[in-house]
Amino acid sequence: MAQRQGTQTEDLGEFIVDTMDCEARETAHRERGTARPITVVGHPALHRECADVTEFDAGLAQLIDDMFASQRMAEGVGLAANQIGVDLKVFVYDCMDDDGVRHVGVVCNPVLDELDAARRVLDDGGEGCLSVPGAYAPLARPDYAVVRGQDAEGRPIAVRGTGYFARCLQHETDHLYGYLYIDRLSKRERKGVLRQMEESTPRYETVPND
Repeated sequence: MAQRQGTQTEDLGEFIVDTMDCEARETAHRERGTARPITVVGHPALHRECADVTEFDAGLAQLIDDMFASQRMAEGVGLAANQIGVDLKVFVYDCMDDDGVRHVGVVCNPVLDELDAARRVLDDGGEGCLSVPGAYAPLARPDYAVVRGQDAEGRPIAVRGTGYFARCLQHETDHLYGYLYIDRLSKRERKGVLRQMEESTPRYETVPND
């Protein structure tokens, strides 16, 4: 995700702590990784559901490192594997919430909790995407999200986000199921976003859709 221009009972102890040692953890991943070019709307990898992660091995660890490096290169706050052309359900994030608290982590095989009506408060803030470079549009999403999946070693995890971080969790999970944020816009809004993209020049390397 670009920087901005089934209901379950929650136990507060079940959520991972992703706010500690953020700088050191992100730097370690990034320095081990190699930045890769970003796929953009129209690339086949972005428009189909990704495969489940089944092997939590050195190859996955290297992919995660490369994703952090790619995310930093593109100045993003979240990145899904298919955004660098890899067909696996994994995303990384380095995102501030609305209170200015930094969250850094990785989720494999993510599934979003369905929110009950009492928790579905919509935020219609702006949203952008590294795979739709240079374009932004308002999009209503719940201002609270819980995503469940596995960490890089295959252990079950749950991540909770509010505000902008909640938007990031929903945005990146969407990617891994073949959806871009523009797929949630009206036809008119989508055309406007694609026009913005055509009129801008990406500030990072992208993969041509030949």
